[in-house]
Amino acid sequence: MTRLPRLDLPGVARHIVQRGNDRQPCFAQPSDYGHYLNELASAALRHGCHVHAYVLMTNHVHLLVTPHEPGAASRMMQAICRRYVACFNARYRRSGTLWEGRFKSALIDSASYALACYRYIELNPVRAGMIAEPADYPWSSYRHNALGVFDPIRPHAEFLKLGASDAERRRAYRVLVADGLGQEDIDALRRHTQQQRAWGNDRFREQIEAFTHRAAGVRPRGRPRSSSLDK
Repeated sequence: MTRLPRLDLPGVARHIVQRGNDRQPCFAQPSDYGHYLNELASAALRHGCHVHAYVLMTNHVHLLVTPHEPGAASRMMQAICRRYVACFNARYRRSGTLWEGRFKSALIDSASYALACYRYIELNPVRAGMIAEPADYPWSSYRHNALGVFDPIRPHAEFLKLGASDAERRRAYRVLVADGLGQEDIDALRRHTQQQRAWGNDRFREQIEAFTHRAAGVRPRGRPRSSSLDK
């Protein structure tokens, strides 16, 4: 069956997940994480994407990205994967693929959805039991977004609304993260990303469907895979 292209609208943020092949580690030592982040910064700049949040886990990566040209997110991910895998394979004397096929992504609405995606990403190591506090994890954007540690990423418009100054925004964001994220939102974002749909309110979903002529909402269990909007 021919795979449908991803929902792709310039100027709309998306949650991206790239997993290691067979859930194998993609990072073996601290320098690997640093190398990936360097490639991410370079590819985002080169392909016209703004990275708002990220976390590098042992065997997968989460990103919140807004591309500003059609196909920019795909080109960014292809560039990162190609360059990172070549260096990883050379360093560890291995060959073959590192990533599990195509990355998954979901379009993300503004308002509460974008900020929920921030928290979903940066709280990932806490949910995994790796650390107690998100500030303790060195390979995420939390310390930039919440504490002001330099990182070449760009705030989403909804993040900027948290306060009139950087200090106010960081303080408000720390409160949001401390409140956590409900399981309902966690499950919803996972489903929308796995099915590569649009996570937001009904109006957002209807707008995406009008632009793309494809279904943008998740499929309930037991529902047939195709619909008139999928064709």
